[in-house]
Amino acid sequence: MKDSATNPLGESESESRSPVWVWWICGLLLMASTINYMDRQTLSNMSKRITHEFQLSEEQYGNLELAFGLAFAAGALLFGVIADSVSIRWLYPVVLILWSAMGFATGSIHTYSGLLICRLFLGLFEAGHWPCALKTTQRLLPPERRTLGNSVLQSGTAIGAIITPLIIKWMLVDKAAGLSSTGQAILTTEPGRWRPVFQVIGGIGVFWVILWLLSVRARDFARAPQAKQQRETDRDTSQSGDSEPASAPADSLLQAVFSQKFFVLMIVVVSINACWHLFRVWLPKFLQQGRDYSESAMLDFNFWFNVMTDVGCLSAGAMTAILNHRGLSVHASRTCVFAACSLLVATGMGIPLLPQGPLLLMVLLLVGAGALGLFPCYYSLCQDVTKSHLGKVGGLLGTIAWLTASPLHTLFGRWIDKTKSFDEGLALSCAMPLIALVFLAFFWPRTDAQTSKGA
Repeated sequence: MKDSATNPLGESESESRSPVWVWWICGLLLMASTINYMDRQTLSNMSKRITHEFQLSEEQYGNLELAFGLAFAAGALLFGVIADSVSIRWLYPVVLILWSAMGFATGSIHTYSGLLICRLFLGLFEAGHWPCALKTTQRLLPPERRTLGNSVLQSGTAIGAIITPLIIKWMLVDKAAGLSSTGQAILTTEPGRWRPVFQVIGGIGVFWVILWLLSVRARDFARAPQAKQQRETDRDTSQSGDSEPASAPADSLLQAVFSQKFFVLMIVVVSINACWHLFRVWLPKFLQQGRDYSESAMLDFNFWFNVMTDVGCLSAGAMTAILNHRGLSVHASRTCVFAACSLLVATGMGIPLLPQGPLLLMVLLLVGAGALGLFPCYYSLCQDVTKSHLGKVGGLLGTIAWLTASPLHTLFGRWIDKTKSFDEGLALSCAMPLIALVFLAFFWPRTDAQTSKGA
């Protein structure tokens, strides 16, 4: 189903929608990201229970994430192509229901192969969230507001990761046992008690689908609301003697894919994904097995870790808007925020030197804030590559990132089986955003770096 026709002025119906409606839709995107990460993070939060019950090695656990990542890579490309051809109004709820069903089904699985299959299809369908969400923010928000809009979208992942350990702890608490000597809730060790958690979290997606279908129409996304603004920019630029706007996105798919911007973003997305997902997957095990925290203490810290990721994500969007308002170009604002977030993540390079204690936890909080703050900047840069083929370009970049990062989980698990240490791998991953920063600072096209405010 194609997006419906535009009105006689060539503008979408969404241009007549109020700003309140636009930000309500951004709120729905936040909710979709929340559900996405709740379904994704349930496994890692209960990884110790599941690896014990299924008698898995760390490498086998890493293979679960490898299956998820490879399927996500395929889904990113598949749904990226579909998102450029099919109405987002219908595609979005379909993929959300499908990934929610895979999350629900995980609670009924009793074999390792069944876990692999559920994890594989969860990754495939969850990949559809990002092309749908980015197509939405691209079409509803002008360039100078996209990083803020994308930070709202991305912050949903942090909220999902915040809510998940709370639900798990509430569902696993042994009410008859009372509190431990340290004042923490005692969690039941009964086998299989983790299964209903997957089913409860998997069922939440139905409510989002209802809200989405009640809130949007296909014609809301017929064309980007900034189309009129872009035409005026094009006209003003042509009158000044330039052949095209300095920051005009490429209209040709081949031009976009073989552009300098795409090359830079390929390095950026591989670097930031590898760092973030190693922490997302292995942090609970690192705290319990690498630093001897209890499961209850791990869940409590995971709550605060993900609160900080949300703070970092929203702060990245807000700071980009503030810097742009104070005179920096859109691109310069994004680059400054990306640099600040990269430096926060780099504090984690000291993890091997830190034993259990407040300093270790403080460093992990800084890493979390910086790691998720990188993503709104990346998404906004990706939206500047093309206006006609964002789904395909974003999907291809996502595929490259997941194909590169996913095997790291198997390798990391194998390393842990051999050395019994998480430290070196996590510390090395904290240097990767600095690599992305170098490429962004020195190889992004200079025309964009010099574009004035609001470009």
